[in-house]
Amino acid sequence: MQRRTYWQDNLRLVGLCLVIWFTVSFGFGILLVDFLNRIEIGGFRLGFWFAQQGSIYVFVALIFFYAWRMAVLDVRYGVDED
Repeated sequence: MQRRTYWQDNLRLVGLCLVIWFTVSFGFGILLVDFLNRIEIGGFRLGFWFAQQGSIYVFVALIFFYAWRMAVLDVRYGVDED
């Protein structure tokens, strides 16, 4: 039973990361690009930034977030590597 709960928590975490990444890359970079291009930061339109850089930065941040949360889950379920 504990393995099933561990797997469900893992899938929930993966799903959350995928939803965040989809929202940033597809939502901000494609669907909301016209709205976000009205905002400029450092001389660049925000929609362009999300399409070109933002999704990559968010993806890398999600990798670190996933690794950190999985370490917490591993300790919680007693499957961590000491």
